[in-house]
Amino acid sequence: MATDGDQHTGPELRGSDLARAALAAAREVAKTRNPTGRKGVAGALPSRSRRRRRWSGAGADDRDPQPLGRLASRVATARGWNERLVGGQVFGKWAELVGEEVAEHAKPVTLKEGELTVAASSTAWATQLRLLQRQLIAKIARGVGNGVVTKLKVQGPAAPSWRKGPRHVSGRGPRDTYG
Repeated sequence: MATDGDQHTGPELRGSDLARAALAAAREVAKTRNPTGRKGVAGALPSRSRRRRRWSGAGADDRDPQPLGRLASRVATARGWNERLVGGQVFGKWAELVGEEVAEHAKPVTLKEGELTVAASSTAWATQLRLLQRQLIAKIARGVGNGVVTKLKVQGPAAPSWRKGPRHVSGRGPRDTYG
């Protein structure tokens, strides 16, 4: 005898049939809550989802530990240090950029607004560097980037000073006897 609360509409299910029926009923309820069929929480309350903590998971995330080089790069970019750092690379990698032979006879002195001043060891090397100016600028651009060095100013060795000692007499000095 059935009571008002019992609604027995078919044969009694047992075991795996009961599990299949429960799964089908759960799927029907889920379809009514999430009609699009997309995965995720469709009927969740907005306040509950905001409070829910997101975990990083297996993939890379901003909250994961970052390599020191990447963090230093971000700081340099934020503070506007990139130009000076790239200029420092020209000085630090000089031998790699221009080659060992040129690096033996020429040293970078200053880099201001794209103009690199180079001191040559002799007047012959200064002349050679002036002839190789375009190739050197191209090599530097390949190594540290375009636009870092746009012009090369080559200086020869400094001339000897004829001023010797604190009590120097002004005038032509020993040069007046040369002929």
